[in-house]
Amino acid sequence: MMGKLDPKPKNVALVAADDSFDVSVANGTRKLAKEAGLELVVDKQFRENNADFSSILSLTKSKDPDVILWAGHEGEALNFIRQAKSLDVNPKLLYSFTVGVPTADFRKALGKDAEYAFGMTPWLPEKELKDDWFGDAVQFDKEYQARFNYAPDYHAASAAADVEAFAKAIAAAGTLDPKKVRDEIAKVDFQSLYGHIKFQANGQISLPQTVIQIQDGKVAPIFSEDFLGKPRYPIPPWSKR
Repeated sequence: MMGKLDPKPKNVALVAADDSFDVSVANGTRKLAKEAGLELVVDKQFRENNADFSSILSLTKSKDPDVILWAGHEGEALNFIRQAKSLDVNPKLLYSFTVGVPTADFRKALGKDAEYAFGMTPWLPEKELKDDWFGDAVQFDKEYQARFNYAPDYHAASAAADVEAFAKAIAAAGTLDPKKVRDEIAKVDFQSLYGHIKFQANGQISLPQTVIQIQDGKVAPIFSEDFLGKPRYPIPPWSKR
């Protein structure tokens, strides 16, 4: 996506937690950034559940990066953004987070300060995602909001598809015997409100990621393999929001 933006970013500040997931994200990001010709001007790791980002933010500010790529948990992301505002730390072009951005909690907790944040999600409520129980993902989104009073994110859609996978597997097995149900789960192949559910040899399903951005308090799709939306870019500094 960054390769298609104007102006095109030239360098990146990479900030990641030290848990296994975020370490793997950082490792992959370093490789991809190098292949894309992006210079890493900051490459810092923080301890999981960290609440103080002042030293990392001070270093980042001194390097004045085009982009901040951040990997960690949602609570840490909230702290990072609040402290970035307090210390007036601004990337020249954009910042993006591995988690939080798709969730209603993220937008509620930050209010207007959530605006412009980029993130990723494997799911958005689209009519193309057909479903045996809800009709499609748009209908699921409507029913979910009516019942729980907030918009679902990919966690909720995935959870619904998990139950659907169990329902199909149990029906196919004709029993609740764990091994037989497990064997049928391995065979499931159906369209759901979450996407195409078919497990690979490693036990995972394959779903493409979509880059999103918070715009006017809502999640806006920005980029996928065959789509480029309208990002609000470059993001303005805190003093001009």
